[in-house]
Amino acid sequence: MPETTEDIGSTTPPDTAPVHQVAASSPATDFSVALLAEFVSLGVRDIVLSPGSRSQALALAAAEFERLGLLRLHVRIDERGAGFLALGLAIESGRPALVVCTSGTAVANLHPAVLEAHHSVVPMILLTADRPAELRGIRSNQTTVQPGIFAGAVRLCTDVAAPDGTVGESEAATALARLAYATALGTQTNNPGPVQLNLAFREPLSAAVDLAAVAADASPSRPDAAAPAVNAGPPLALPPGPRTVVVAGAGAGPAAEELARLAGWPLIAEVSSGARFGPNLVVAYRELLGHADFGGQVQRVIVFGHPTLSREIPALVLRDDVETIVVAPAGLEWYNPGHRVARFERAVVASDTAIAVAGTREARAWAGRWVMASRNILAQDTQLDAPAFGAHGMTKAEFAAMRAPVTRAILADAVWRASWPHDRLVLGASRLIRELDTRVTGKKIPVHSNRGLAGIDGTIATALGIALASQAGAHPLSTGTTRLLVGDVTLLHDVGSLLIAPGEVRPRLQVIVGNDGGGTIFDGLEVAATAAPSAIDRVLFTPHQVNLEALATAYGWDYTRAATRSTLESALTAPASGPILVEVPLAR
Repeated sequence: MPETTEDIGSTTPPDTAPVHQVAASSPATDFSVALLAEFVSLGVRDIVLSPGSRSQALALAAAEFERLGLLRLHVRIDERGAGFLALGLAIESGRPALVVCTSGTAVANLHPAVLEAHHSVVPMILLTADRPAELRGIRSNQTTVQPGIFAGAVRLCTDVAAPDGTVGESEAATALARLAYATALGTQTNNPGPVQLNLAFREPLSAAVDLAAVAADASPSRPDAAAPAVNAGPPLALPPGPRTVVVAGAGAGPAAEELARLAGWPLIAEVSSGARFGPNLVVAYRELLGHADFGGQVQRVIVFGHPTLSREIPALVLRDDVETIVVAPAGLEWYNPGHRVARFERAVVASDTAIAVAGTREARAWAGRWVMASRNILAQDTQLDAPAFGAHGMTKAEFAAMRAPVTRAILADAVWRASWPHDRLVLGASRLIRELDTRVTGKKIPVHSNRGLAGIDGTIATALGIALASQAGAHPLSTGTTRLLVGDVTLLHDVGSLLIAPGEVRPRLQVIVGNDGGGTIFDGLEVAATAAPSAIDRVLFTPHQVNLEALATAYGWDYTRAATRSTLESALTAPASGPILVEVPLAR
C-alpha cells in the first residue's frame, strides 16, 4: 500500500505541511457516488479497497454505501491480496466485485489478479484512481502511466478525465458503470474478464458524503441476479462412432460429466474440474492413457475446461490419429496444445443416436473397461488403508495406525472425505492438488483452484473471497465450511491476506497447510536428476523455519497442529466458527 500522504512531503517540510480543510463540495465525491450507485443498481454486491489518498472519494462513498447496507465492503492493506479477494468473490457469486486503489505502484500490484481473471474468464471491475492530466508526465509523486498498464489482459480500459462539476457528469458516471458492468460480464462479447476504469481526480479529493438523494435509486434492483447467460447458439450434436473419451479440466463444470454419462464414454475429470463424479469417472487416467489397450485405442477426445495437471492429456491431443474437439462456453482463448486442435465449440451434446448407441453391449464395454481398470489400480494403493476398529476397541496395530505421521496421500484423502456439497474446497498450486488428482474418487462437491496461470499468488485471498460469498445470506449452502489446502510456500507467498480488518466478517475457513519446509514440488521434476542437491535447496526448495503457530497468533487466527491421522480428522471435522490455520507436518 503506498503512503497515503501523496501530495505532502516532496517540497514542504513535515513540520510546515499545510493543514487541509474539509471541502464543502467535491466533484470527485459527486462522481464517485453516482458511479457506485449505478453499480449497486446493476447488481454489484461487493467492493474491495486498499486505502490511499487519491482514491479517497471512492473509499468514503463506499463506506457510506456499506452503512446503508447496499454494499459489502472489504478493506485490505495489500492491493495484490485485494485483487485476489475480488477474484474469489466473483468466482463464487458470478458477479464482478469492484476493486478500488490509489495511484502509482498500487495499480501495478493488481496485475497478478488481473492476469488470473483474464485467463480464467472471471469478471472484475478495477477502479484505479489517478492524477489529472496536468499532473502527469512531470514526475509528480506516485504518478505513472496507468492507462494500458494491464495491456491485453483487460476487456476494457477507459481513462476518465477528472470531473470538474460540469452539468451531466453524474449521467456520464452512470453510463460508464453500465458499460463496465456489461463488458466485465461479457454480455455482448462472450468473453468475461477484468475491466479497468482509470479515474482521474483533482483536489478537493473528497467532501462529506450524503446519499440521501441517491439512496432510493441505488437500491439493488435484482438482489439475487446472477451473471446473464450468453446465447452461444445451438450446441454441436456429437455422433457416435470413434472410441471417445471426455476430458474435464479446471472449470469444466457438470456438462462434461453429463455428456460422458449420456454417451457412455469414459470421463477423465481433474479434481478442480467440477465434473469429478458419476459412473464413468476414471481416476487413474495417467496410467491408462499410457497403456496401448486404453490410451492407444482412443480415436476422439472431447475437452472441457483447462487441463493443467498432467502431461498425458496434451500428449493425447498431440497425436495424429486422435480427433480433438475443445469446448468452452466463454472466452477467446482456446486450449490448443501444439496448435493441433481443429475444432472449437461453445457447447456440445450427445446426439440422439449417440445416446441410443450408449446402451449397446459394445459401448458399455468401452467405458466399463476404463472404469474397472482404474478401480483395480486404486485398489493396489495401500497408503490409505485405515484401521477397522473392532467391537472391543482398538488393537495395538490400529492404535499405531491412528498415531502414525500424516503422509500426503492421507492428507489428500482426509480433506476430500471431510468436504461435502454445502462446503467449498480450494486447492493451491502445489504438490497437494496433484496428490488429490491421482487418488480421490468421485464426489459432487464445489472445488476451485486458480489454474488460469496456475500461480501461487493470492491463494489465501481467493479462498477468503469464495468463503465470504458462499456464506453470505440465508441460502442452505451458506452453512458450509470453506477448506483451503496449500503447501507452506503458497501460504507464505500470500501471508498478508491473513489480515482481516476489525469488524469485518470472519468466515468459516480452514487453511490446511502441508508443511514440508520448502518447495518440495521441485524434487519431483527433471531438475532433481541433473542439479546439485545444495543448489536445488538454495534456489528451488528454498527452506524456511517459519513458526506457523506464531504467525496465526499474530494475525488473530485460531491454530491447531495435526501430525497424526486422528488429530487431522478431528481438526477437519470440528465445528468451524471462524478462520483457523491447520498445520500438517509432512516429510520432505
